[in-house]
Amino acid sequence: MSEVTSRRVVLQPSTTEVIFAWFQRVIAGYCLLFGILYWIRLIGIYPGALWRFDLMPVHWQVAAATLAVFFPFAAAGLWMLASWGPVIWFICAATETVMYAGFPDLFGHRLLIVISHGCVALLYIVFRVTIWLQKRRLRQ
Repeated sequence: MSEVTSRRVVLQPSTTEVIFAWFQRVIAGYCLLFGILYWIRLIGIYPGALWRFDLMPVHWQVAAATLAVFFPFAAAGLWMLASWGPVIWFICAATETVMYAGFPDLFGHRLLIVISHGCVALLYIVFRVTIWLQKRRLRQ
């Protein structure tokens, strides 16, 4: 075997990278769903008192308007596997975590949302570290 062929770089993604891509697309679907739910609240279709933009308290107006824009934007980035998709998702997750864990008297207690954001972040880190270790092993 010649020296040129022995130094070829494999261009096909590993199984972990394929699973990671599908993981990002599943999270993109959830982000799109959350964005739609925030838009439903903003336009007043959501059942409940004070769940229309003009009737919301100011803290909910700011949070709901921000997340209604950011969640679909994160979904687009995650679906396209763009490098900025997880960054926008992190902003959304951090915002909701601060809302529900930091200010439960204003936004209510939504422990399940906080835990789910933590689990998604942990899975993301595990995927990135695993892919980094695999690429490092291939380079050696």
